[in-house]
Amino acid sequence: MTSTANARPIRVLLVDDHGIVREGLRAYLELEADIDVVGEARDGQEAVRRAQELQPDVVLMDLVMPNMDGVEATSRIKQDRPDTHIIVLTSFLDDERVVPAIKAGATSYLLKDVAAADLVRAIRGARAGQAQLHPEVARRLMQQVTTPRKPEAGAQLTEREREVLRLLAEGRSNKEIARSLVVSERTVKGHVSNILGKLGLQDRTQAALYAVRHGLAPEA
Repeated sequence: MTSTANARPIRVLLVDDHGIVREGLRAYLELEADIDVVGEARDGQEAVRRAQELQPDVVLMDLVMPNMDGVEATSRIKQDRPDTHIIVLTSFLDDERVVPAIKAGATSYLLKDVAAADLVRAIRGARAGQAQLHPEVARRLMQQVTTPRKPEAGAQLTEREREVLRLLAEGRSNKEIARSLVVSERTVKGHVSNILGKLGLQDRTQAALYAVRHGLAPEA
């Protein structure tokens, strides 16, 4: 017998910076009688705001978006609305996105080539708290559990690199950092390169987010 809580349609919020992706998802999901697409968002900031307004049961969350990425948006939505279930729907399988997304509170992690029927199954399962993980994601998470933990990446930074990271997280340019630390701009570039390498990050934005999340810089 279907419970009263599950008798109403599943309220879904679509989050993706590509309009054509949102349009395609909406067109398919609206064919399902038990799924109600209540809104869309084009980036993480809008997703957080729309989740507060619309109170969806499930959020389909892209990861790579402007203004605020999907990992940060997932974390904030889960803080505001712990009962909202988030399904990551992305094209990326790298560890720098998989593990943080799950740690941020995502219920499921799927790739955009997922079969439509499997996506619908994941949405229905998400409301019941059931996780749906791409097989490679499951393998990597298992590897994280079974592999001996390496020292915290941030511990590998020198004190000067930590200073540079703090200033970088404040939005300072290389020239401004150089002026603040009384060193050359070339030296700062070298420090930034070392920071990204040691932390396994791709760009300054990821470094700034890392600094905030690990208490190396104040939140904006």
